[in-house]
This record gives sequence, structure tokens and C-alpha cells, in this order.
Amino acid sequence: MITSSNGKIYGELNVPSPDTPIPLIILSHGFGGNLLGDKDYASYFFSQGFATYNFDFCGGGFGSRSDGTMLDMSVLTEAEDLSAIVDYYKADARFSAIYLWGASQGGFVSALVASQRPDDIAKVVLEFPAIVLQDDAKARANDDGTFPETSRVMGMTISRKYNEDAVSFDLYDMIGAYTGPVLILHGDKDAIVPLRYSERAAQIFPNAELVVMPGQGHGFMGKARTEAMEKESTFYLK
Repeated sequence: MITSSNGKIYGELNVPSPDTPIPLIILSHGFGGNLLGDKDYASYFFSQGFATYNFDFCGGGFGSRSDGTMLDMSVLTEAEDLSAIVDYYKADARFSAIYLWGASQGGFVSALVASQRPDDIAKVVLEFPAIVLQDDAKARANDDGTFPETSRVMGMTISRKYNEDAVSFDLYDMIGAYTGPVLILHGDKDAIVPLRYSERAAQIFPNAELVVMPGQGHGFMGKARTEAMEKESTFYLK
């Protein structure tokens, strides 16, 4: 089991039996979730010949099998978890490269880690990355600029640390450091993370493509979900 500074991380590694090293895709789930929400993506990428590592962030959300609770979690603790996973696998001879995949808050964290260690990440896919979370956190501040001890977000309780960490930097100031290929997919009906956040990110990343998914909200459904997997696999295969 992989361990970060936040505790033990539960994850599922699936590796085909290739004759030569292959890329490893690390999948990062969204706020309050766990690896089950992205398991169909991991299965699809595996079917296309990729190795996959799908995991629960420490304190990541309901049903998490990693250590911690949501009161311990922030985007910076999640970045520590993801970075620990990259460290664990980057020298593994079975893998030719490390690719990141992240949805919503997991997309935010994947973009952050890619910007922090661009030499270790070969490609990045972001689905509706929740860059809005920094503005949302600012809106939860008290009049004096401090934050309440706890806040309720989407029916879940987060700590003051979550908000403090969220506003401690500007992701847009960092992502330009990642020059590798980036694919961003975002629905034009997303009511949680407005499309404009990804439009701006696509302009800042030096090598990014934005795919707008018509009629899709915060999460792709049905045919659009299959289409997203196919587009992402094609991107990873280039």
C-alpha cells in the first residue's frame, strides 16, 4: 500500500501483460467521491492496453478506503497523495510513462501536480476541472477574511483548512509550467464549474486542447461518457 504524509492510500493497480513497458494512467476522483466513480474509465483504458491506478484520496469522501476523513482533506493534501503515487511508480520498470487523469476536484489536483513536477508527467486529461473551487472558497470567508471552523459544501462538511489551502495560491499562476500535452473536456451545461474556467485554463497551458461536450453537465452521461473515454484514449495513444 502506498503511503503519503496523510496516511495510507487505498488503490487498485491493473497492468496488462505486455512485452515492453507501457504507460500508467493514474485516475483522480472528484470532491467527496472515491475510486468507484471512475472505475469504468479505468476498465476502458485497461482494455485499450494501458496500465491503470485508480485510488481513494486520503479523506477524499464517502466510502473512501484510504486513511483520514473529509475534515483532514484539502486540495493540497490531495496533491501530496497524488505526488506520493507518482513517486512510487515513476521508477517502476513496467511503465514507460506516467499519465494523469482527473475529474472535477481530481482534475484541479492533477493540473496542480503536473505543474509542480512537469518532468515526471507525460500527458494529462482533465474532465471539468474544478478550478472554481478557489473562488467558492473565497466566498465562504468571514468579513474579517478568516474562515469558519467547518463549512457545508454539496451536503458534506469540510474544515477551515480546506478553505485556507484553497485560497493560498492561484492555480492559473502555476499551470503554465506544464508544457506537456493536455486534453480538457467540459460540458457546456455545467452548473457547478462554469465552462469559462476551462476556457481560461486552455489558454494558459502551453499545449492544451479543449473539447466542449454539448448538452453535458458536471459529469458525462450515456453516449457522451463513452465518447469522452474514446477521445481520451486516442489522446493518450498519440
